[in-house]
Amino acid sequence: MREEIRWKIIVALGLVTLSLALYTLHFFIFQDPEHILIFLVSDIAFLPIEVLVVTLIIDQMLESRERQQRMEKLNLVIGTFFSTEGTPLLAMLAGADPRAGDLRRELVVQESWTPARFAALHKELAVHPPAVDIARLDTARFAEYLFSREEFVLRVVENPMVFEHESFTDLLLALGHVTEEFKARQGLAALPPADRAHLERDINRVYAALVIQWLRYMEYIHGRYPYLFSLALRTNPFDESASVVIS
Repeated sequence: MREEIRWKIIVALGLVTLSLALYTLHFFIFQDPEHILIFLVSDIAFLPIEVLVVTLIIDQMLESRERQQRMEKLNLVIGTFFSTEGTPLLAMLAGADPRAGDLRRELVVQESWTPARFAALHKELAVHPPAVDIARLDTARFAEYLFSREEFVLRVVENPMVFEHESFTDLLLALGHVTEEFKARQGLAALPPADRAHLERDINRVYAALVIQWLRYMEYIHGRYPYLFSLALRTNPFDESASVVIS
């Protein structure tokens, strides 16, 4: 028998024994079995309500609070990811996007944006996801950048909280996959058209996920953390006039 199950059985038997001992003590002191029976039935009748209150209400409130705290920590990890790797990578990929002009105008986030404005942009990106033309991308520089950040991505993946955020996990998986695709090739100069098309799909999977996660992160810190949002605005990879120096 597993130690955990044995421990639970011992505790359960101990509690039942203690309850019987107390009922027996009550009987010997007051000699009133009818009174004992009334309270026993009353306690059993109240038990479903107690289960409802404890498990379905209080437990859910505590779980919701705990989940919120985990998401706070996870968004700290996501912020570190973008400041270390995501933002420069977005800037590199946006430079190879034929629709970069339209995308830049849409993604110049402002302090005045409302939740409705963010929601509308999420819908637009779902219908018209951003896409890179691999012919415009310096694939050697792109691959070198991925290789230089591979250890950092592995450390992020090791964080158990990451797997509670499904879309961010998908981004990391896509990023790891495209890194492995580039590592598996001896050279990038003379790849056949079919292979370049395959790499382009992998790159676009990363690019689209990066844009969506970046926008979600911007929405999260907007209004919550003004100092983080201020820096994110001044390092916006889609804003060509952005400057980290405040003038």
